[in-house]
Amino acid sequence: MALDLTRTVAAFAALVALGVGALLAAPFMAASTVLMMVLPAMIVFGALCLGLGVQYGEHRATRR
Repeated sequence: MALDLTRTVAAFAALVALGVGALLAAPFMAASTVLMMVLPAMIVFGALCLGLGVQYGEHRATRR
């Protein structure tokens, strides 16, 4: 599966939206907590993992 920037951003946004939507639907956490604390943390951690994964993939692809 070939991923370009558009597909990667769309998959990332869909994954974050799914997680936040599930937490908003769950009755054990307030919506303000999810939107002010969990959502930014998911975005930052996800972007960090995505960046590290891309760099590692480039390293693996160019290593002989």
